[in-house]
Amino acid sequence: MSISSRTSRSVRILGVASATAALALGVAGNAFACSIKDFSAAASCANGKGVITVTDTDASGKEATVSVYLESNGADAKHVGDKTVTGTKAGAIVTFSEDWAPGAQYRVHINANKGQVNDDISLLMTPSKACATSETTPPASGTPTPSAPATPPSSATPSDTPSASAGTTAPATTGDNSPSPAAGTSNLAETGASSSTPMIAGIAGGLVVIGGAAVFFGMRRRGASKSN
Repeated sequence: MSISSRTSRSVRILGVASATAALALGVAGNAFACSIKDFSAAASCANGKGVITVTDTDASGKEATVSVYLESNGADAKHVGDKTVTGTKAGAIVTFSEDWAPGAQYRVHINANKGQVNDDISLLMTPSKACATSETTPPASGTPTPSAPATPPSSATPSDTPSASAGTTAPATTGDNSPSPAAGTSNLAETGASSSTPMIAGIAGGLVVIGGAAVFFGMRRRGASKSN
């Protein structure tokens, strides 16, 4: 049975259309497939502390596992951590807290789409300047009070400073209003001299005279009585 030219032409057109559709689907599939090129990493600072951020721009929304390692001499020296991320066209970001040192190298590994992507991002190099802490010392609440200056030592020599006993003389305290004894007199002279001494001596002399007269007249009277 022979195929007519019209049928042959229709089959040929259908084949070309099918191939074109398959090619378009393949290109579209490749356009939405997850790739290592959809991932990028950067080292930066947040609130004065180091962080490593990984961005996933996979528009197909495949879930990926991100692993970060500190490198030293071409080997993994430290496992920083693992996190999962689901890509978006705008870019989904995962952050790792890491106190990185300036000029350090980190390896960022991506495992996505059930192992379809299992590769490293290009080696990450940290900045040459470390993060500056954002914590500052609070200012003092009040103005500090200045300390009192030390008292300078006296420049006067012992010979220049008069003694307490030589500089002042305590006033004499007496029980009456009699004048103070002259300086230099002894205590004995002070007790024997007084303004009333002459009067007392006069009274005593008078009493002695009266007593003597009484004795004299008494003796005369006794003699006269014996003569009688």
